[in-house]
Amino acid sequence: MEYTVLNNGVKMPMEGFGVFQMPDGAVTEQAVRDAIGAGYRLIDTAAAYMNEESVGRALKKSDVPREELFITTKLWVQDAGYEKAKAAFSRSMEKLGLDYLDLYLIHQPMGDYYGAWRAMEELYKEGKIRAIGVSNMYPHVLADFCLHNEIVPAVNQVELHPFFQQPDALKTMKESGVQPEAWGPFAEGKHGIFTNPLLAEIAAKHAKTAAQVILRWNVQRGVVVIPKSTRRERIEENLAIWDFALDAEDMEKITALDLGHSEIVNHFDPEFVKMIGGWKIS
Repeated sequence: MEYTVLNNGVKMPMEGFGVFQMPDGAVTEQAVRDAIGAGYRLIDTAAAYMNEESVGRALKKSDVPREELFITTKLWVQDAGYEKAKAAFSRSMEKLGLDYLDLYLIHQPMGDYYGAWRAMEELYKEGKIRAIGVSNMYPHVLADFCLHNEIVPAVNQVELHPFFQQPDALKTMKESGVQPEAWGPFAEGKHGIFTNPLLAEIAAKHAKTAAQVILRWNVQRGVVVIPKSTRRERIEENLAIWDFALDAEDMEKITALDLGHSEIVNHFDPEFVKMIGGWKIS
């Protein structure tokens, strides 16, 4: 496993395990336990995933020392705002069963996310969070946010995969000292990503799977990846990306797959914004 050093000096694994769309209960708990057993040390959840308690149970049963784990959760839109963010953080910590959090993200830049950031800055200064960051911030939003806050986000978790590569977003993050992290690194299976001829060709060249090539491509771009699976063999396969490297030709070929837009979600659609803004998790 390789690590990146965030802008505040905290070390973060370059690959982690995500639990988006996993049901709260035994399935998620077992998947997290399998992931930790396989060697993952970064676990990524969110209040809106409604499975923090399952993640917490898995962490409690783990034999891995707490200081070796890197746990992330996220603040949902309905809890944006100074006081509401403080309360939401406490609820997440109780569900996870933790004394401190490694990374806390604003899930969507909607509502009073500036007020939420003030609360997160205070929690960070109090030592309750080791790093604070954001998610789904497009370049113009991130640039504005970095200019008008005391603490620059340590991480920006956005959609990044071969079909939506976001080079401008990566450029802005690099200039601002913000670590990019990919959600949906497999494009949620769209466009037959696992059987794509080009990715299959590169995978055969390295005696790897297309999934491993996809993850390796992103980490070689300096992007943290958080693949998910409930199948132990796939969990282990996704972690086996540290014994090979793509060459310049491989990387250039994958560039040609970029569609230049998301086909998963359109953050610029007013109807999407209204839907997310009205989605209550509690």
